[in-house]
Amino acid sequence: RGFPETPDKEGRVQTLEFADYYFLNCYFPNANHELSRLSFKEEFNKLFLIYVSQLEEKKPGIVCGDFNVAREEIDLARPKENVGQPGFTAEERHWADQFVRHGLIDTFRHLCPKKVQYSWWSYRSLARERDIGWRIDYFFVSRSLLPRLADAFILSDVFGSDHCPVGLTLKQ
Repeated sequence: RGFPETPDKEGRVQTLEFADYYFLNCYFPNANHELSRLSFKEEFNKLFLIYVSQLEEKKPGIVCGDFNVAREEIDLARPKENVGQPGFTAEERHWADQFVRHGLIDTFRHLCPKKVQYSWWSYRSLARERDIGWRIDYFFVSRSLLPRLADAFILSDVFGSDHCPVGLTLKQ
């Protein structure tokens, strides 16, 4: 089932219901180079957090996908040069912090607090070959699922697009 409160019809969220959790696969809006979609992204994020809260009233959630934001400086190769750029604006990072304050756990950063690893690289200037990337793909889990968290990983050696797979392993 989809995300009913979405401010448009872009089909950015898929929601699957399992016996003991919801699984949400998401493609969050990009703010665009001129930040022309930043307000759309902020509205989407606000409504998405409301949606996740409503689901969590029934059971915990796992949220994964391309969030189009690097939450922390460690999550991109050149943070100082990218302050204010799409994916690293104060507004986008504030929203990502709201998500965490809500109680959702960034699984990779939880298990690997100091690890520098990326999930996306620009096609420009051989960024992937030089590992000048961003970590913008995430798995978040509701706090109640934290005891089941076994692993969170980034498969940066897997090619095929400008992103690489990210993953999560939960204990039974």
